Amino acid sequence: MKRILYIACIITCIMGSSCRGPKLATADAQMERGEYYDAAKTYRKIYNKLTKREERPLRGEVAFKMAEAHRRLSQWARASAAYQNAIRYGYPDSMAQLHLAEMLHAEGKYTAAARAYEEYLMRTPGSAIAMNGLEGARKAQLLKENPTRYVVKNAKLFNSRRADFAPMLNNDILYFTTTNEKVTGDNRSEITGMKKSDIWQARKNERGEWQRPEPVEGELNSDMDEGIVSFSPDGNTMYLTKARRSPNSNTSVEIFTSQRNDAQWSAPVKFDVTTDTISAFGHPAVSPSGEYLYFSSDMPGNGGKDIWRINLIERAGSLENLGDDINTAGDEEFPYMLTDSIMYFSSNGHPGLGGLDIFKAVLQPSGQWTVTNMGVPINSSADDFGITFAPSDIEEGFFSSNRGDNRGYDHLYSFQLPDLQISLSGYVTDLDEEPIANAVIRVVGNDGSNQRTTSRADGSFSFPLQRGVSYAMLAGAKGYLNARQEFATDTAEVDADYGVDFMLASLNKPNIVENIFYDFDRATLRPESKEALDGLAQLLRDNPNITIEMASHTDRIGSDEYNLSLSERRAKAVIDYLIEEGISTDRLQHQGYGKSRPKTVTKRVARLYPQFKEGDTLTEEFILSLENEADREAADQINRRTEFQVLSVDYNMF
Repeated sequence: MKRILYIACIITCIMGSSCRGPKLATADAQMERGEYYDAAKTYRKIYNKLTKREERPLRGEVAFKMAEAHRRLSQWARASAAYQNAIRYGYPDSMAQLHLAEMLHAEGKYTAAARAYEEYLMRTPGSAIAMNGLEGARKAQLLKENPTRYVVKNAKLFNSRRADFAPMLNNDILYFTTTNEKVTGDNRSEITGMKKSDIWQARKNERGEWQRPEPVEGELNSDMDEGIVSFSPDGNTMYLTKARRSPNSNTSVEIFTSQRNDAQWSAPVKFDVTTDTISAFGHPAVSPSGEYLYFSSDMPGNGGKDIWRINLIERAGSLENLGDDINTAGDEEFPYMLTDSIMYFSSNGHPGLGGLDIFKAVLQPSGQWTVTNMGVPINSSADDFGITFAPSDIEEGFFSSNRGDNRGYDHLYSFQLPDLQISLSGYVTDLDEEPIANAVIRVVGNDGSNQRTTSRADGSFSFPLQRGVSYAMLAGAKGYLNARQEFATDTAEVDADYGVDFMLASLNKPNIVENIFYDFDRATLRPESKEALDGLAQLLRDNPNITIEMASHTDRIGSDEYNLSLSERRAKAVIDYLIEEGISTDRLQHQGYGKSRPKTVTKRVARLYPQFKEGDTLTEEFILSLENEADREAADQINRRTEFQVLSVDYNMF
């Protein structure tokens, strides 16, 4: 594919050309010059003619060279088949095994790739490229099974039937590199078999809709290859990559600049990074501050292609390799500076899903970079590279990938990270589960947020929330006590709906306190009552101006005197607990009612005990009329209850 022009200088010679025939010498020369498309065709013709048994070693060599050409064109399946043929015919270079593993990796055949990496490591222990590849192949399936929240779509409006790649946003204009049929010049590239690339652009209309792309205006494009751009902070200087090509020399690339005057771009002028005339310099990326120019080069460094930078203000002596955190023994390319300390780049050296993956690197105060794989669906088993971000409230932009294209052609894709949909919803009811309309609910977060809403007719309410925030909530309504709750949203990158319900105690009728238990025939509170009693104490703290009467009721069994005495002692036991919890004595009264106040069935009780109807009063006569002993026991259980009634709401207010 066309972008290989811009990702590095060609290795001087993959395999030395020989005197074993003019066609092989021709193919080797094509390969040496970086004419991969033509070289692959020539090697294929030679390979098909080598049919004799004594030609098997030469057939293995040609298969390897043909595989190398297909690999440079990102034609993974063809390269994989050719490497397997090279190995089958006994080609001695162990790199065939490593590259086979890489091609299987890029095809998404992770199990087979892992085996191929392991076999190579048996021959070449300690190979950093193979170890990282093996790690990536083993982790790739996990990454696929746990995709990120990014939404990725094919940007069909911008894509042609050829290669379109390396998008870059400059304000509201999208620039990208293309080899479509309308580019400048009629010459076919010996490297890709396509036309040579130009820089095109797309704009938005007055409604904010992207329009079809068109060539960049001015003197920028020529019959040579141009592409992969970046811009100065003011948007008026373009840094671009341009092919260096002559008939008898290796293909390489250099960085140029162009100036904008109105809507026109000037003819490119070479930008000298160093005095080095052999190495390739491409993929320019200007930092947002305009201080640094980042780029990719095959200058001696960590191996393969590394990311470097120079200071645009004080260029002399400022050339700097970004070091081991970023650069590996593989290729690191396509830097993009979101901020002066956040960089995105592509690499096939860091563990990934195959081919080039996009990574995010964050510069720490210590000067080290932390590098993270962007995961699926930004990355795939194919090449993913050239990301650019839009100036937006949400994280969105474009990148390029050759996923799903057997020809190895690149296409533009859009991406967007939707806002997390985190919400809180619930109901406000009384203690009998009757909905309370127009209750006021307030939510205060430790991030400084403060929200207020009212409950609907059915008692429901909802709030939008933020990830990783602790919230305090307070609900209140006329005729009811306030209720408070606290909770925290988690930090998971997933949509979530938290459910919180409020049950408000009435100011005008008794309120049952559930789950208060006593020892049989005694007033001793059982340990399992603690949660309910602590909740009651908190309710009194949240409503500091009320006084209450705590009442206890018994079932119909036993004498009136006995039940009155037992219920009195039980009510006092609750009061004593509340006093121990710090509730003022003069806010509390207790009363035992024995069996004198049988319970009237509410809607909630009727739901829990459907054998009774709402409005039934569970008197002794009613209970004795029940035919089923289990129903009589249920009625007695309902009557055994602890309640509180609000007596006043102005305690200590005057």
